[in-house]
Amino acid sequence: MQRQPHRRRRPALSCLECRRRKIKCNRNEPCAHCISSKLQCTYKVYSDEPISATSPQPRQGYTRGAALNKLAQAPSPLTQAQSFNARGPIIEGNTSPPGVQTTEESSSPSLGEPVGRVGHNKNPPILGRIDLQQPNPALDVELGLIDILKRGVGLDKSSTSSPMNGLTESGRDILARQLGLRESQIILNKTRMLGWSLRIGTAQEFAPIVNCYIKASNSRKESSPQDTELGTLYSQIWDLLHKCKTMARRTKIGRPSRWLSHPEFDLEPPPRELADRMVSIYFKSFESTYRILHESTFMSEYQKYWDQPESVTTDLRLKVLLVIGIGSSLSEHIGHDVALRNMVNQYVYAAQTWLSGPLEKDRLGVAGVQIYCLTILARQIFSIGGDLVWGSVGSLIHIAMQIGLHRDPKHFPSMSILQAEIRRRLWATIVEMVVQSSLDTAMPPRMTLDDFDTEAPSNVNDDEIDESTTTLRPHSRSTFTTTSIQLILFDLLPTRLRILHLLNSLHAELSYLDALTLSAEITDQYRISNTFMRENEQSGATPFHRNLLDYLVRRFLIPLHCPFASEARVNPLFYYSLKVSLDSALSIISPEPDEGFSRLMAIGGGMFREGIRYSITVITRDLIAQIESQRVDGTLHRNPQYIHLLKQAVKGMVELSMERVRQGETNVKGPMFLSMIMAQAEATEEGTSCDLKVAQSAKDSLELCYDIMQARAGTISSPGPNTGLTPMSLSGGQGDYGLDLDFDLDFFFSGGADFS
Repeated sequence: MQRQPHRRRRPALSCLECRRRKIKCNRNEPCAHCISSKLQCTYKVYSDEPISATSPQPRQGYTRGAALNKLAQAPSPLTQAQSFNARGPIIEGNTSPPGVQTTEESSSPSLGEPVGRVGHNKNPPILGRIDLQQPNPALDVELGLIDILKRGVGLDKSSTSSPMNGLTESGRDILARQLGLRESQIILNKTRMLGWSLRIGTAQEFAPIVNCYIKASNSRKESSPQDTELGTLYSQIWDLLHKCKTMARRTKIGRPSRWLSHPEFDLEPPPRELADRMVSIYFKSFESTYRILHESTFMSEYQKYWDQPESVTTDLRLKVLLVIGIGSSLSEHIGHDVALRNMVNQYVYAAQTWLSGPLEKDRLGVAGVQIYCLTILARQIFSIGGDLVWGSVGSLIHIAMQIGLHRDPKHFPSMSILQAEIRRRLWATIVEMVVQSSLDTAMPPRMTLDDFDTEAPSNVNDDEIDESTTTLRPHSRSTFTTTSIQLILFDLLPTRLRILHLLNSLHAELSYLDALTLSAEITDQYRISNTFMRENEQSGATPFHRNLLDYLVRRFLIPLHCPFASEARVNPLFYYSLKVSLDSALSIISPEPDEGFSRLMAIGGGMFREGIRYSITVITRDLIAQIESQRVDGTLHRNPQYIHLLKQAVKGMVELSMERVRQGETNVKGPMFLSMIMAQAEATEEGTSCDLKVAQSAKDSLELCYDIMQARAGTISSPGPNTGLTPMSLSGGQGDYGLDLDFDLDFFFSGGADFS
């Protein structure tokens, strides 16, 4: 009997080359992998010969499944509607955003050569000032962010002629296409990788901003003086940036980490009355979210610290001083008392130095882990290496696992109930720090749910448990306790870990279906928790608690939807991502009124800064896109409510960014960028050229920032007497253009380092 040939039950949908290489195909014609590899893209038509995607042969035999085949034959939604939603972009006929020509129709000489559509050109897109016929080895090495900005704003963001086909692209494919990168390329910025989830800010809407910055950076290279108004402004902008850079370096000379000799830290506490107030603030605010200490136990140690100072150990001293310092961040004293701020910085540097010492018994234990957690929290609050905590958190989790915090205390029968609960709380705090730092750096969380079996902490108040407790009676989850907020975050951990693995893992592929599913999970869970928090306002849930919880959860939604939100302007099927991103951003920058949380946002670094930077870019981009959309549609001055809402949000962020400079922030590109955006929006509304207005706003913003920094520098003391340093000895003169300025406009990417 003759054997029948084996037949596949499910026809393969990928092209032959992707099937051969065993990689995911986005099923475009030609697909993205074949474009980047300069290979012929071929799809197999079953019971027939293979046909090339570039062949003129008919496609009757081409199969992607019955459902997609029928949808592909249906009229495109883009050809059926002349406009798309009052809050979305206007789309007319093709897949270009309103008022923006595709790169097939026009080019921007200042931003690079035109590029053909990805998926429609036989030749791969090579962007920027690059010969289209020659390979460019420079693309395989470190790239400056200005070059990425040049390339990004000149791209046509449409993925394919059919909106339905666009749904098959993964988030990684979309971001690679938008950045003009081949599959194997990565981007390094200041020796750090720029992750896929951090690609925000290369949008076409920001082209005038990028153009202004590039021309300003080129102005210092001109041999002849600038004799035009714009040329003069560009030169002044660059001079002001250099002056701000110099001033930033000068103000940082006094930091202990910049001293060449070993600093002798002054670990004296503030007056007792002030210290008591700071400790009380700490336990009413941060300890509700990051459960590090048991309040009753700590207060007994705190009393000993004051009563018997000669017998206090170093670890207890550091623990007390860090709690005082963290609590001071929400006090009105921190903004006006420079001596107090310097004192707190000394506490943090001393703790970091102690943690970096040899691993002795007082470091490898619960007390050492508590100090480590307090130090990481303080570093982010006071912007002391706040953007580098991912590496520190990695060391923290190793130490925590080494002392067994990743194993549930039920495995240690002899352990007291209090110690078991402290360990569970500490572990939940550590994993929260892991996911937050992973989101900020676009690095893998280095943790899965299989790596630990520690259970969630019990829902009890601190005053209901002590060393003498032998039986624990936790409250139901419907009762608000001092552990409730940590339990909410712990419940959301699995979903957020999946988000991080899809965003940051090396070989993960984030599909639009993944984004929708994870978004629904986190939104549904959080909606219930948010209702619970509001219902328990009388039980101790304060506006600060709700704001901090809201911030820590919602900011995951922006990078999750980032690649798809950017496509929504050319493909309406992605509009939900645009809406979620914008709603999350507006929620983050518009918290409930609370003085303490406002102070935190004005001084915070690390995760307290990165979420704001995400939000700023999402909102400003939508403002420009909406104004341009209504201008093209002829409804610009007929329906101003939504634009007015966005403009008010941006104005609020301008005020916040200026306040951050007053509080010691040295990154002046934030307020400069926001001022330029407002100028661009106003020029578009007025129908005038925006180049002059954008440049003038940048100059005005930098002048104000420089005046603020100069005034603040006058209140900062010089380094210690043993350092032999003066502020000018390391800063360089203001006219010294030989300095490596490293101005790369990293603000656009929401993940760069500090300005200086």
